[in-house]
Amino acid sequence: MVTALTIAGSDSGGGAGIQADLKTFAAHGVYGTTAIAALTAQNTQAVLGVYPVPADFVVAQIDAVASDIAVHAAKTGMLATPDVVEAVAGALARWAFRHVVVDPVMVAKSGDQLLAEAAVQSVRRDLIPRASAITPNRMEAEVLLGRSVRTRDDARDAARRLVDLGAGAAIVKGGHFDDVDVVDLLFDGTAFHEFRHPRQQTRHTHGTGCTFAASLAANLALGHALPDAVQRTTDYVAGAIAHGLAIGRGHGPLDHFWNRRL
Repeated sequence: MVTALTIAGSDSGGGAGIQADLKTFAAHGVYGTTAIAALTAQNTQAVLGVYPVPADFVVAQIDAVASDIAVHAAKTGMLATPDVVEAVAGALARWAFRHVVVDPVMVAKSGDQLLAEAAVQSVRRDLIPRASAITPNRMEAEVLLGRSVRTRDDARDAARRLVDLGAGAAIVKGGHFDDVDVVDLLFDGTAFHEFRHPRQQTRHTHGTGCTFAASLAANLALGHALPDAVQRTTDYVAGAIAHGLAIGRGHGPLDHFWNRRL
């Protein structure tokens, strides 16, 4: 059985974080395991509270899974504090998972800040060098690199710079650019690849970033080469957005099982 581990925060509204990751793993036929790094009181409208899990207990969860279950890929999401970022980076180094997808979660769809400012440096210094692939959106790339990322050329420069920081590959997601189509940009350390989908006019996009990273981790765990894994991921996410669910009064969640209805 192919398995994946998500190290991330929870979402009490169910559309993002650990909950979205597990749904995504299941939709890909991958067995999901978890290490919960933070608890959030969150719904489709706002993040009402964040309760970080102590770093040593996050590591204890990672160790509990990895010492018993073969992990074919891992992904990280919201880690919240510098201590947790550093501890998770250390655990990733110690377990040496073949595939590690880093989703540098910093801001919720509602606009709420999810990552403490002091943790950004820890992500840059400790976590990015552990990443097989990092999946920032435009704003996250700006925070990580301390520079404006507004155009397609900016995205190419950002992806290259993230690889220079130690990531194996970088995917700068296209949802927050002004292009007519959504163009997700992959730099694999050697070449650039573009993945294009029509932009959809919908508010049901809660958990898109978590879902993207979890799908990529699942596809890598299943043995797909990186460009193919990204293509499968962008196709899956586009379909999940197209079938988004009218749940809640804010940004509704994706339909993670849009292509697996019985």
